[in-house]
Amino acid sequence: MSIRTEKVASVIVEALSDPLRKIASEINAGLITVTSVKMSPDLQIAKVYISCIGGKASIADVLQAIDTEKSFIRKHVAHVVQLRFAPELRFYRDETMDAMEQIQKLVEQTKQHDRLRDGNESS
Repeated sequence: MSIRTEKVASVIVEALSDPLRKIASEINAGLITVTSVKMSPDLQIAKVYISCIGGKASIADVLQAIDTEKSFIRKHVAHVVQLRFAPELRFYRDETMDAMEQIQKLVEQTKQHDRLRDGNESS
């Protein structure tokens, strides 16, 4: 990524905080976090990766609510970012936390298996 696309991505992260906070409050989603923004080289598309912590709404509910408000969010971002063209915002679930949880489960299973094996060998 170029320095310019990185700068634009970081400004978009900041610009999204207010609209996402409003959506989270409306649908009881807890905390919606923008984990990363990946810009296309021409700055026309912003892939926004989000995660949710706490709250009663599922990530699918959050993405649906964001989709409903997408034009408002884009206008807000356009006002804050001040580019010639407002980038198209595409929202995705960040699956990093899911992958980390899966890895943690596998590590715990391995540790438990090793403890059981070690306990049987000492008998």
